[in-house]
Amino acid sequence: MRAIPAFKLTPEPLDQEAAALPPFKWADAHIGKRHRLGGQPDFIQADDVPTCSCNKAMSFYAQLDSINDEFVLGDCGMIYVFVCFDCLTTKSVLQSF
Repeated sequence: MRAIPAFKLTPEPLDQEAAALPPFKWADAHIGKRHRLGGQPDFIQADDVPTCSCNKAMSFYAQLDSINDEFVLGDCGMIYVFVCFDCLTTKSVLQSF
């Protein structure tokens, strides 16, 4: 498993429709801002690092946060993306509160 250095991902609206989306109404202020590339996943529940088809633990690649109340993943959840650099397999895991 290769560790990728951590990068903060800051979403930027690419059109007027995205720019007009309202923020979360009731969620904590950090919800919607937990996007990340590399580093360690901020699992909401228990650690859940998948194994690829070549039976190796996969490398954490990114996490994507819920966007707002309309595009919320479960209960303010996140998608975690993993990659195997040996066989170029990817898997994702979704967790929420």
